[in-house]
Formats: sequence, C-alpha cells, structure tokens
Amino acid sequence: MPAQTRPPDAPAAEPSSVLLPGHDVPLGRYTTVRRLLPQRPRRMVGAWCFVDHFGPDDVGVGQRPGMQVPPHPHTGLQTVTWLLDGEILHRDSLGNVQAIRPGQLNVMTSGHGIAHSEKSPPARPSVMHGVQLWVALPEGTRSGPPGFSHHAELPRWRDGDLDVTLLVGELAGNRSPAVVHTPLLGAQLEPRGAGPVRVPLRRDFEYGVLAMSGAAEVDGVRLTPGGLLYVAPGRETLTVAHGTDARLLLLGGAPFEEPLVMWWNFVGRSHDEIVAAAQDWAAGRRFGTVVDDPEPPLPAPAMPTVRLKARDRHGRMHD
Repeated sequence: MPAQTRPPDAPAAEPSSVLLPGHDVPLGRYTTVRRLLPQRPRRMVGAWCFVDHFGPDDVGVGQRPGMQVPPHPHTGLQTVTWLLDGEILHRDSLGNVQAIRPGQLNVMTSGHGIAHSEKSPPARPSVMHGVQLWVALPEGTRSGPPGFSHHAELPRWRDGDLDVTLLVGELAGNRSPAVVHTPLLGAQLEPRGAGPVRVPLRRDFEYGVLAMSGAAEVDGVRLTPGGLLYVAPGRETLTVAHGTDARLLLLGGAPFEEPLVMWWNFVGRSHDEIVAAAQDWAAGRRFGTVVDDPEPPLPAPAMPTVRLKARDRHGRMHD
C-alpha cells in the first residue's frame, strides 16, 4: 500500500497524548514546587490553569518550617488544595481559619477579590506533600463574591485494583460536594496491583495525569513525579497499570475557550484588569484583611514594561 501523505497546507494532527516535563519554582523562602501548568505547549487542562506539586519535604522539628506563604490576593480563580502528608493552616479575609489535612479538600473562590495565607503550623507532622491547583473562573462568575469551603469527607471507592478518591466533579456515578463553575474533574487514583485498570473518560473532556508519588504506566507511558501526561479529547477510557506505590492525580475538563491573562496571583482578561487589581492590593482596597495573621502582606511585583496580552489554552495571544 502506498504511503499516505498530508497535503502541505493541512494542519498537523495534534497527538492524542504527550508527556510534558515540569520545572522547579521557589514558593516563598522555604518551599520549592514542581510547576506542571501552565507550560508553553499546554497552558490548561479544562479550566485547570495552574498545577503545583510540592514535597515530600522534611518539615519536622529542627528542619525547614514548611509552607510559609504570607497574606496575598487572588482574583478570577478558585484555589484547590490537596494534601498527601502534613498539615496547612488556611486563613482568609472572609474570616475563615481552617486546617487542612490529608484526605480533605479546601476550595477557595476568589471571585472579584479575596486574600489568604497558607502556613504550616508550629505543631505539625514531619512531612509535607501535596498539590496546589487553580481553576479559572468563567465570565459569568469570575466577578462574583468570594467564598470558601472545606470538605472533610469525599467520595471514595475501589474499582478492581484501583482505589479512587473524587476531589471535584463526577466519575463512575459518584459526585464530589465541591462546587465548581465549569465541567471539571479531579480524582486521586491509587493502583493496587499490576493491572491493567480502565478508568472511564468523557469524550468531550481533555485530561492531565501526574504522579504525586511512586510510578505507574498510564496508557503505555511510564509516569513518575515531575511530569504531566496530557490526553486530548475524544477518549473513552484511560488504562493504568504496573503501579508501584503510586498516587496519581487525574485532572479533566471541557476545553476552556476564554483567553486569559495570568500574572502573579491574578487571572483576568486584559492588561488593564491586572493593573487595577495590583493597584487595589497596594492601596488596601477590594481584598480585605486576612484574619489572625499578623505577618505583613506580600507586595505585588513590579508590572512588566510591556502590555500583558491574553492567551488562549493553546498559548496563542489575543488583543
């Protein structure tokens, strides 16, 4: 059979999956995270626009003090915090003071503006390990009121050789209590045998999978901490096999088509929106004061000397 060629002017087919390497980023004085989103080749997975994986770090007595992030602002997003080990104390400008521990979920909705701090308490477990995620809010809710919710109980079940904890969205007939504003999925997968195990997917979702600990083969790709496997829409199942003490995070969502400007802790739609948010934070407007945290708030970095442009989920710039 003769080889079939693509016409010269036809766009190249997007691969059904691709492994994207993360990179290390300092977070405050004491914590380094592996940033897996955004990346140049893939900025988002659904509305998930920011994925940091931190630890495992030794934060016991006499070691580093763990996460110590002073009061700082957010707009246009939800933060989703998930711990595998350790404890973090959340405080915000709505008056919430909430410890989060492994197996629990914190979801903070910034709306038009909120401030919070995240710190390891003085009396804490000796290991800190988890993920911090951002979800871009759509046009209809991004300027709404801020909010915070803590979920101590989440849906958990075993499917053959796979233990599943549902953080966000729906999977296999189960639904998370966490409120989000676009079609979205977040689930922890723990393979308990050689497998393979098939995880159901939605054909209209794109997905990302990262190994938070251990290793596993996901759709034939060996996945270890430090990379994100992107899976394009159109799939009905994902195969997980050969798990070795693996804890995987499966993220998914309907492709988010609104171009975004992401700068510092703000998610907006234009340069002027970001400037206004930075000015309001510097002036003590809009975001409120974090309760019971005496540490001075983080100042915003200097704005870039060029205008920020919105980018879509492929990285293309928009005026």
